Amino acid sequence: AYSLLPHICLGRTFGPNRKIILHLMDIERAQTALGGVKFELQDCGFDLLVDVITTSDPNVAFKDVDVCVFLGAFPRGPGMERKDLLAKNAGIFKAQGKILDSIASRDVKVVVVGNPANTNAWVTQQCAPSIPPQNFTALTRLDANRAQSQIAMRVGVSPSAVSNATIWGNHSSTQYPDVSFARVNGFRDVYDAVGDKGWLQGDYIKTVQQRGAAIIAARKLSSAMSAAKAISDHLHDWLVGSGGKIVSMAVPSDGSYGVEKGLIYSFPVVCEAGAYQIVQGVPLSDFSKRLMQATEKELSEERTMTKQILFSGSKL
Repeated sequence: AYSLLPHICLGRTFGPNRKIILHLMDIERAQTALGGVKFELQDCGFDLLVDVITTSDPNVAFKDVDVCVFLGAFPRGPGMERKDLLAKNAGIFKAQGKILDSIASRDVKVVVVGNPANTNAWVTQQCAPSIPPQNFTALTRLDANRAQSQIAMRVGVSPSAVSNATIWGNHSSTQYPDVSFARVNGFRDVYDAVGDKGWLQGDYIKTVQQRGAAIIAARKLSSAMSAAKAISDHLHDWLVGSGGKIVSMAVPSDGSYGVEKGLIYSFPVVCEAGAYQIVQGVPLSDFSKRLMQATEKELSEERTMTKQILFSGSKL
């Protein structure tokens, strides 16, 4: 959160003319530190920042918000089984979703960052039925930025010279970083530019999939600076527009590419003024289909387990 705030307050996220009222929420024992963050924001003298509200109460934090970023989630501890992690987070995001549904803006845009992000976003969506379902997303832009940068470093160009590097599926180690329709300098096929199919279908994919774990191993902390930039990129392109550029977002599946409807699944999208469209007609090899189906299977299993935990006996 600390790394994200300058992006927002300097106009990089919502545009250079958008005034900002920040609602910052953390647990009760963190309120003194959160007050210090408020002091710092005031001391920066950001022209776009109108007010800062700090609280531990979601009924205060979510009141009338237009954008909601869920940064945290319950972490997986030693010996914790996957179903236990899903259960813990499902309970948290069920409660948050219900509060959003009752007091947030009717068109609030939601991005979930805390893992398991895709399934946490789905739970929040299911518990906020009065908010448009397409307004619930999960962050895979960090993975896409990593994918883009890995190609750029390999070829020896700037990251902005690499386009259409796409993340399919879950924000997890099953995600599929796809460069089959990516380009370098707008025209050159990535497979041709890299010249190493084995790397692109092997170590490249593993590096992107496991980059978060590698950062934790090196820093003893999860991604902060890069995650903040990715959240800012995600929100900017969604709300301001991607300018025709293809970006990656985990959004509710409409059945495109055979992905089960309703899953929060990362697709290539194009954004304009608060709306996104899943890019159609991407050619898929058997290799791509296999990896896309593997990450879809994981998401479907997560959703099934979450339904059993929270929604037994209900239509949800």
